[in-house]
Amino acid sequence: MLEDGRLFEGRSCGAPGTTTGEVCFNTAMTGYSEVLTDPSYHGQILTLTTAEVGVYGVSPEDFESDRIQVSGFIVKRMSPRGSSWRAKKELRSWLIENGVVAVEGLDTRALTRHLRGRGAMKGVLTTNIDLSQAELLTLARSSHGVDDQDFTAAVTRPSPETWYALDEPDPWYDLARNHLSAWPSKLNIVLYDFGTKSNIARQLTARGCDVTLVPASTTADTVLEMNPHGVLLSNGPGDPSACGAIVDEIRKLIGNVPLGGICLGHQLLALACGARTSKLPFGHRGSNHPVRILESGKVLITSQNHGFTVRRDSVERAGLELTHVSLNDGSVEGFRHPSKRVMSVQFHPESSPGPHDAHFDFFNSFLELVDPESAEMISGAKKN
Repeated sequence: MLEDGRLFEGRSCGAPGTTTGEVCFNTAMTGYSEVLTDPSYHGQILTLTTAEVGVYGVSPEDFESDRIQVSGFIVKRMSPRGSSWRAKKELRSWLIENGVVAVEGLDTRALTRHLRGRGAMKGVLTTNIDLSQAELLTLARSSHGVDDQDFTAAVTRPSPETWYALDEPDPWYDLARNHLSAWPSKLNIVLYDFGTKSNIARQLTARGCDVTLVPASTTADTVLEMNPHGVLLSNGPGDPSACGAIVDEIRKLIGNVPLGGICLGHQLLALACGARTSKLPFGHRGSNHPVRILESGKVLITSQNHGFTVRRDSVERAGLELTHVSLNDGSVEGFRHPSKRVMSVQFHPESSPGPHDAHFDFFNSFLELVDPESAEMISGAKKN
């Protein structure tokens, strides 16, 4: 039941129970394991628009965090059996083991069209058929949703954790970097965990960086005492405007250390620089969103998962330079500061799931911002 009274019915394919949250949809055709474990979905009931899910089972190597993060799960059809040599269990049993309320057989196309037309809204998902429609509507309307919610404390790690550079970088990076197996300088990066996806840290360790992940509540002074070469602000759930204490700490870092942001980190960095954010009608969630790099005109096909955006009219007023825009709706997809070594993107350059177009555009650019001398050396090597 949605908060506007629209009711959808299907069959339970997860754990029994009742759950509430903001109802959203993702248009990716694969990657359900990564999506379900993405902390950015905390507090949301997720609908997948693809016709069938679960066909390749569940493999822990695909997880983006240590648990399922969604409040509820809606699909058109769940495959009764997963067929893959990598699979350790079936999707249905994984959902039940984790207590996730899920439904199949629901008209996901009608639900998605309804949300696109009316905008994101709160809802309730339940296996309790004894609840009346009036009771369901009360539950939907009284749920917390994501507006004005700071969920970072619910998804961040409790203490710092270090991921060390890979001894043998992935051949994919060697090929893309003209056989430069790792960044020439050994860099120490602090990654703020606002609900980070694991592949963000993997992208950096594959480039020869040591990455220290720190809790969302870590102060700027603590980070600066660690003497990092650069600081990256991760993705995460909730409303950026509700994270005032975090924004205050980020503001203290600006100008003192190179800064990058991804998704929620991008929005928080924009607020710290003086820009503004607002909520999108129904969010950007999927793996085929086109983004144009303004400087080169190149178009990236990107993975995205966000319900809020940086207001385009506030970017220039905050003294920032717009670098990336969405080709779907013209919204802000990236910015930089002209003098304070700050850059940020709204999309997910680490993919997982999604295309790899943005891997090198963002992560190499961030390391160039952190270590410009090595960047010049790489540029010279490529010319030669």
